[in-house]
Formats: sequence, structure tokens, C-alpha cells
Amino acid sequence: MSALRGSLIALALIGTLSAGAALAQTPGTGDKMRAAASSTADDVSKWTNKQWNAAKAKWSKEKEKWGSCNKQATEQKLTGRQSWSFIYTCMTS
Repeated sequence: MSALRGSLIALALIGTLSAGAALAQTPGTGDKMRAAASSTADDVSKWTNKQWNAAKAKWSKEKEKWGSCNKQATEQKLTGRQSWSFIYTCMTS
């Protein structure tokens, strides 16, 4: 149960930081934001299965978007952690 709580806290922290970064964006910082998003996507590929499963449980509630993101990942023939990064970016954009 403690590991699940840690995963949920990590997800909440990522969401909070992402929201803060989006609000702080000023004109001309698009390149910085893309670099930050790329860095976050790389971090997603290093998540544990527990972290990924917690994110999937949260995102799967958004059925249409979840289905669309998964379909796109399948069409691009992404598997494993490559698909994790893609789906993270898709679901959080």
C-alpha cells in the first residue's frame, strides 16, 4: 500500500509541476516547453510498472482520449516503454 501511495504522490507532483509550467509559459518559450516535455517523456520510460499502472488507471477514466492515444501508439507500432512515453504525452497534452 505504501508503494501505491508513493506512486500516486509522484503522479500528483508531476501533474502539479506540469500545470505550473503551462501557466508560467510566456511567448517565445515554446522551445523550452518542448524540451521539458521531451525530458518528461524520457522520464516516463524509466517509470516502474506500479507507476505506469497507476497512471493508466487514472487515464483510462477518459475513455475517448485513452482509446485514441492507444490507437495512435498501435498504429505507430510502439511497444513497451516507447508506447508509455507516447501515451503520456498524448494524455497530458
